[in-house]
Amino acid sequence: MSTRRFALSLACVALLAMSGLPAAHAQQGAPAGEAGGRPWASLDAGQRDILAPLQGQWNSLPPRQQQDMLDRAKHWSELPPDRRQEIRERIQRWQQMTPDQREQVRQNRVKFNQLPPEQRAELHAAYMRFQQLPPQQRDSLMRRWELQAPEERRQWLDHQREMNPRAFAPPVINGRPAGHRGGH
Repeated sequence: MSTRRFALSLACVALLAMSGLPAAHAQQGAPAGEAGGRPWASLDAGQRDILAPLQGQWNSLPPRQQQDMLDRAKHWSELPPDRRQEIRERIQRWQQMTPDQREQVRQNRVKFNQLPPEQRAELHAAYMRFQQLPPQQRDSLMRRWELQAPEERRQWLDHQREMNPRAFAPPVINGRPAGHRGGH
């Protein structure tokens, strides 16, 4: 499989995951009664290229699912190349995770989404600062963090907040804390 085809396959896996279509359903195809929508042959070359991993089950997907996939494929094609590469890397990391690791990620996402907007913005800001560190410094911090007990981690965070409250304040963009999405 070519590198380009592999990357497109990964993108389609991500599109399926984001759409809520269970992987088993996508692999087996939908029951015959759900046929309809746009036939595979009616897609343009660019759409067929991006959605190639779905070719075998495309005509069996419900019309709404097809439209969701077409919308996501259009969005994918409009992304800058560096953003597409970032998404490919995330998909690869996800695929390399064990089922337990994936479940932990899902649970952490639920917990994160249950936080008040201010705490989500604070965590997002801290994550962005962490990502801007040189790789060696990030690795060192991660090793030290993993060696700490949960209580030690809490104490360290509390101490950091006391020492530098501005570093823990969420950045403000357009008068709102970063990460704030209005009604969400």
